[in-house]
Amino acid sequence: MGMAVTGSPHHKAEINMTPMIDVLLVLIIIFMVITPLTPIGLRTLLPQPASPGREDPVRLRDIVVTVGKDGLVLVNGEQVGLSGLPDRLTRIFQSRGDEVIFVRGDKELEFRQIAEVIDIAKGAGLERVALMTD
Repeated sequence: MGMAVTGSPHHKAEINMTPMIDVLLVLIIIFMVITPLTPIGLRTLLPQPASPGREDPVRLRDIVVTVGKDGLVLVNGEQVGLSGLPDRLTRIFQSRGDEVIFVRGDKELEFRQIAEVIDIAKGAGLERVALMTD
């Protein structure tokens, strides 16, 4: 910031506004650039309640992956390690041709553990992953 000061009594001291405006414009541009974009998460479809008089038939072909609180992973009740899950899912879905999997997790788990199973399923070529609730 500069000030014009002279020795004559007729002139008043004035602040030069040009550098201040330049600084403000630079700050506005910086804040516009670093403003975070809207976060994008997983696309989800919320489950719709069934009609009161309608019951869905039990589908025996559905694949249910259950994640226990102790790190235990079950595929339709059969124990599978987390490291062996991608191969198991790939074999199941190559033979069946289904593209949907149901994931059930213990209530005390962090979602990070469920998201890891979902990521493994996506890596095995499955496009539709459904979360089961109690």
